[in-house]
Amino acid sequence: MRATQRLTARHGALLVVDLQEKLVPAVADGPRVVANVSRLVRGARLLGVPAQATEQYPEKLGPTVATIAELLPERASKTAFACCASTEVMEQLYGRQARHVALAGVEAHVCVAQTALDLLDLGFRVQVVADAVASRDPIDRDVSLRRLEAAGAVITTTEAVLFEWCETADRPEFKALSALVKERT
Repeated sequence: MRATQRLTARHGALLVVDLQEKLVPAVADGPRVVANVSRLVRGARLLGVPAQATEQYPEKLGPTVATIAELLPERASKTAFACCASTEVMEQLYGRQARHVALAGVEAHVCVAQTALDLLDLGFRVQVVADAVASRDPIDRDVSLRRLEAAGAVITTTEAVLFEWCETADRPEFKALSALVKERT
């Protein structure tokens, strides 16, 4: 795939990584990340982009935060840090013939990073949504984003992903998408 290839709704997918009750309060800017992930999931639904979520060891870290759990009631449980170790996650990506994956969630330098690296190795185009990922320490997030960009991931924002999925103002969903973009945390 070309490095300049855009994310599209037709071949895209959204993967929300481990946005769980015990993790979110511990990460920097947690409420903003949750709000941006919510916008991404609602935008994905609006534009027909498949979205899924994972939970890291939910027995210890709790379930996905309620706001996101309501939007994505089925979530893959995992103990491996990389989501690609989950058969359920990979079956959904391959089953829907996704070529592009937008990643959001926590922690940027652990589960998000290992998932991004695995997806890149598997030939997926990966976009890491910078304002929708976090770590406990901001330096871990920042270094992770630099590392992932050097590895071939595209670092982007919630608004950029939503408009890439939409592609044109002629889409009937554009007005609703514009309202999502205007939401601020």
